[in-house]
Amino acid sequence: MADYGRELDELSDLFLMIDAAIVEDPPILIKEGGIIKDNYNETVDQLKHAKSDGKGWLIDLETKEREATGIKNLKIKFNKVFGYYFDVTNSFKSMVPDYFIRKQTLANSERYSTDELEDIAGKILGAEDRLYGLEYDLYVELRNTLATHVERVQKTAKIIADLDALASLAYVAEKNHYVRPHINEEGRIHIVEGRHPVVEKVLDNDSFITNDTLLDNDSNRVSIITGPNMAGKSTYMRQVALIVLMAQIGSFVPADSADIGIVDRIFTRVGASDDLASGQSTFMVEMSEVANILRNATANSLLILDEIGRGTSTYDGLSIAWAVVEYISSKDLLGAKTLFATHYHELTELEGKLDSVNNYCISVKESGEDIVFLRKIIKGGADKSYGIQVAKLAGVPDVVLARASEIAAELSEHDINVTAAADIMPKILEDTTVKGKKKGADGQLSMFGNAEESSVVADIKALDLSNMTPMKAMLYLSDLQERLNGR
Repeated sequence: MADYGRELDELSDLFLMIDAAIVEDPPILIKEGGIIKDNYNETVDQLKHAKSDGKGWLIDLETKEREATGIKNLKIKFNKVFGYYFDVTNSFKSMVPDYFIRKQTLANSERYSTDELEDIAGKILGAEDRLYGLEYDLYVELRNTLATHVERVQKTAKIIADLDALASLAYVAEKNHYVRPHINEEGRIHIVEGRHPVVEKVLDNDSFITNDTLLDNDSNRVSIITGPNMAGKSTYMRQVALIVLMAQIGSFVPADSADIGIVDRIFTRVGASDDLASGQSTFMVEMSEVANILRNATANSLLILDEIGRGTSTYDGLSIAWAVVEYISSKDLLGAKTLFATHYHELTELEGKLDSVNNYCISVKESGEDIVFLRKIIKGGADKSYGIQVAKLAGVPDVVLARASEIAAELSEHDINVTAAADIMPKILEDTTVKGKKKGADGQLSMFGNAEESSVVADIKALDLSNMTPMKAMLYLSDLQERLNGR
């Protein structure tokens, strides 16, 4: 800051040049006049005077000559051929003085000029164009003079810009109770009671929930974060990225304390978007971004990954997410510090299997069928996504929520995991949508068929259609129909 004070050039000489020549509020179009101040150039002042007062000069001259000659109807007129002239009707021709110079004779009048009228006309005609041209020339002359001092101006502008940025950061830090971060070169990111600098300002009554963060290059490289939608996972991850970024640009940060390791880049894969114009779906865009991150990140990067693999089938998505975590966590492959939010609870099994992976979740309080988001990051993995409860908060109709709860209970009762779901899901859809299927005791369509129906499905899957004749196929279908009807 002291260096800035010594190096700052006030440019007072350039200021005085500009202040003497240019009006306080110049027009946007520099070729239409109104740029140059009064008393800067004598010719400009005369042309301005002619432009604004020319009509008054003509009225004064007309009045003076009418009184001097006694010609009561003497008038000064104008046309594009003769310019300004005195018009005298024939009845007053005998009263025209000798210094009037005849310019044209008409049937009912004569046209005259005088030296004084010619002088005034010369000042008025073209005064505006000449004024605009002269003002622009003077502006260009001043601009060219200032251009020889451009390095001085740029140096002063840079110092002012730096001071403005630093003052803004200081003001925000003081107003919002930020703290000075400690910067380390060991790759450790330890934030205590961190806050999101934007989200906390839009919440009322200081209701933002603070959270801690610990990432390093050893046993805390990857944090798997689970929990329901809308619980605050994305906000938490983004606030970590912002705090790291703010620390590295020299800003204080929104936290109680922060020890921030230097990162070379911050990569994010957050939110859903597509690029349909170029033929890329949401999932394709997501995978392209993941590919870019995995190819360009280093062990010194910070990765913010939110819901990798959600745009495809559950089985494929989980496989991709699992492989990405393995790649990122491996020191031999990437080894980058990462916050990885996911709804794939199976990924929590990686804690213990990969020595750098740790589970965290967003705490939730259940009250009957409702939930309250506590928005606090705690150790451990979530065992539920609370999707139905979140759908209720969003306003999904009760009848849909009730049916979803029944289906979820059936899936849970039969212990259908990710692997089995891929095989049984077509059966579930068939049993819940086709009319005429067996109903449960409560009148609802049964989610699962009887043993005979399962046997029929298995037999159909085993058919070798390429070696069946049409007649044999018809007979086989008839047999299946009888079996389903219980005959």
